[in-house]
Amino acid sequence: MTASSTGSASQDRAPELDPLDLYGVRNMLSDDERMVQDSVARFVDEQVLPIIQRCFEEHRFPRELVPELAALGLLGCSLEGYGCAGLNGVSYGLICQELERGDSGLRSFVSVQTSLCMYPIHRFGSEEQKQRFLPRMARGELIGCFGLTEPHGGSDPANMRTHARRRGRDWVLSGSKMWITNGTIADVAVVWARTDEGIRGFLVEKGWKGFEAREIERKFSLRASITAALFFDEVVVPEENVLPEALGLKAPLSCLTQARYGITWGVIGAAQACLAQVLDYTKTRVLFGRPLAQTQAIQIRLADMARRITTAQLLSLQLGRMKDRGEMTPVHVSLAKWNNCRMALDVARDCRDMLGGAGISAEYVPIRHMLNLESVITYEGTETIHQLAVGRALTGFNAY
Repeated sequence: MTASSTGSASQDRAPELDPLDLYGVRNMLSDDERMVQDSVARFVDEQVLPIIQRCFEEHRFPRELVPELAALGLLGCSLEGYGCAGLNGVSYGLICQELERGDSGLRSFVSVQTSLCMYPIHRFGSEEQKQRFLPRMARGELIGCFGLTEPHGGSDPANMRTHARRRGRDWVLSGSKMWITNGTIADVAVVWARTDEGIRGFLVEKGWKGFEAREIERKFSLRASITAALFFDEVVVPEENVLPEALGLKAPLSCLTQARYGITWGVIGAAQACLAQVLDYTKTRVLFGRPLAQTQAIQIRLADMARRITTAQLLSLQLGRMKDRGEMTPVHVSLAKWNNCRMALDVARDCRDMLGGAGISAEYVPIRHMLNLESVITYEGTETIHQLAVGRALTGFNAY
């Protein structure tokens, strides 16, 4: 038997590849992790995909899905106790991946609620604060938002201008925050402000005098999500609404690390959704007497997208295993967010191009994912910020 015939026979026996999971990442998951992924995938297929394009066109967050998100145990899913599911890091990542396969806006909602609002209360809050907020947030009865970014610049949180001063046992908070997901529907805002003691975290509740949230309506990205500006005009915050264990910039940055971790997984789902649709399109679209998928140019582009998605999958899975072993660092997360967000945006753009004129139609998902990913690659640290974080780790020099 010749070498070529041996290779041919081996290929004949090879199992059929999943074009969205070429390296069988799903086979590397535990039974519990696969069960979590399957339950969220069914939810996305049955309840998200039928409505999300219309929500995007109407610039409407599908708030009617929040009770189901809570019933599935997705809100605060990575936290222990207080009505939270206590899932491992890989399971949380898979949740983000499936949700963003539906839409980045829905993943953003869960990410903000879990990593940016419930996590700081769980990590830095008093027992009274945990009991008061976390169970209701896990049930979807209270919605949170996270106030760190400010109008004059989001990439330099150390240049924070929002400030709070003591007045007796209370604090008086003044300033503003910008680009805040969930801002106008939030019942509690986790707000970071400069004080004489350093940066502190405050739990500002809806309806308090001097606190206002205004929706940012004119946007082309994340249209199925709420984005707002927050304003604080001498807002009185009682001592019991100050996070007692949060002091210094490391506290809000640790929250961002948790959220960025979820993003590294989420964008894979968006890229998979784009590739899946373009694979179907190129197999059935016939030009010059043959399907598009039968041309070298198209196959090379499809193969490159599959290569980059596979790389991102393996990177996030390893990151998740490191997180679950307590080995994950912010630099690890920066590398993955940088790589995976760039991958997903490039895949969405290329898929939109391969659809030709149909690529701008709402009948196809790549342009919606592409527009959303323009935000995702920017928020929670721009691509440049994460490149510089990795560069600092390599060289020991801070180039910010």
